[in-house]
Amino acid sequence: MGKDRERRCVATGEVKDEGDLIRIALGPDGAVVPDLAARLPGRGAWVTAQREPVDRAVKKKAFHRAFGGPVDVPEDLADRIEGLLSGRALNLLGLARRSGDLAAGQDAVRLAIKAARPAWRIEASDGAADGRSKLDRLARAAWGDIPVAGCFAAEEIGQALGRGPTVHAAMSEGPQARAFSTVMGKLAGFRPLDPSAPAAVTDAD
Repeated sequence: MGKDRERRCVATGEVKDEGDLIRIALGPDGAVVPDLAARLPGRGAWVTAQREPVDRAVKKKAFHRAFGGPVDVPEDLADRIEGLLSGRALNLLGLARRSGDLAAGQDAVRLAIKAARPAWRIEASDGAADGRSKLDRLARAAWGDIPVAGCFAAEEIGQALGRGPTVHAAMSEGPQARAFSTVMGKLAGFRPLDPSAPAAVTDAD
């Protein structure tokens, strides 16, 4: 794949790849709208995919300048972007499940880890530490460091997968995993991806 096109962040003035930015579209009603897929018609502005630059752009009226006049910018734009990114990530979990690229449940995840290196592990933020630690040790021993998405609650994960609350899941390599990595890379600018990560993983039980 070729390199992303470059755009200028309205908050920092830095020129970055589109993959590091969020497009903000201007709706027909004069309100700005986060355009995660960068496909909405009309004019657009770009801002770094991090909370601080988004908040700065709102405070400094950077979108007014970018669109050449007064526009309706919600004060909680960063929160709205975070919510959309979170929703997109959860949707991708559901798509991966339906395509057979995601194992759910502790036993299924254990077997998946033994069979092949997962692209991502998903651990519910409200899951029990002991259950996770066993999978942490297994994954590290087999494959080294594997990215962990630990910023979704078990109920959220379960709803995305069309099942009850789900604490453990593992996503296989493939198109959904690549898309998930892109979304999670941007979501990392708005929330910790694994806030309950253990400080260290040892081989001791």
